[in-house]
Amino acid sequence: MVNSSTSQDSHTDPALIHINDLGFSYNQGKTETIKGVSLNCPEKQVTAFIGPSGCGKSTLLRCINRMNDLVETSKITRGSISIMGQDINAPDVDAIELRKQVGMVFQKYNPFPKSIYENVAYGLRIQGIKNKSSLDEAVERALKGAALWDEVKDRLKESALGLSGGQQQRLCIARTTAVRPKVILMDEPCSALDPIATAKVEELITDLRRDFTIVIVTHSMQQASRISDNTAFFYLGELVEYGATDKIFSNPSVQQTEDYISGRFG
Repeated sequence: MVNSSTSQDSHTDPALIHINDLGFSYNQGKTETIKGVSLNCPEKQVTAFIGPSGCGKSTLLRCINRMNDLVETSKITRGSISIMGQDINAPDVDAIELRKQVGMVFQKYNPFPKSIYENVAYGLRIQGIKNKSSLDEAVERALKGAALWDEVKDRLKESALGLSGGQQQRLCIARTTAVRPKVILMDEPCSALDPIATAKVEELITDLRRDFTIVIVTHSMQQASRISDNTAFFYLGELVEYGATDKIFSNPSVQQTEDYISGRFG
């Protein structure tokens, strides 16, 4: 179903994530939620997944760091996902180790009930980093990278739960970037935020792509058009069209894509 004229072959940038003919089911393969999806996500770019509710975009996102492993009846029915040339579902790949390289930012900001400092340092401590100066440096770098340092530098010992919603989401992004993953997955990271906080997170995402490969699920087509380099449009578990964002939004090759973007359905 995917339109080949806007397929991943049109990208000259090296792809970090390769998804090849992926099929996925939540009920042991009886029905597929993801149906033969193939696409590449270029390195250090933002790739947006758009489509109506239930189209499979969040499910696909969770396949990229094997979050769906936590669903007992879930199953990859066909195809593969490779990151940096490694099949992430190979028997010798540990899902926990994978998630150190593929961070996740969720729809609802979820800081730990700890201090601002300890939220950011948490993943580093798990990795065995105990030196205070190393932790201090990493925490400051992550908070600066999340455009949050100037707002919280004098209250690092205070509870993260005292921050505003937008600040909490940026803190969660800092927590993710602190361990320096290769990929950051974002599942509707702005859906619970007001317009001002949303603008700050969008600006942050634009800055982060200098250092990270980002895949974002969004219901907002305006957001996808503002912050992404590439856009994939899904419908009923199938990839309808994929290509450069300006091409998808200005001159889509598939009528169904144009109908969705123009608000005729979805």
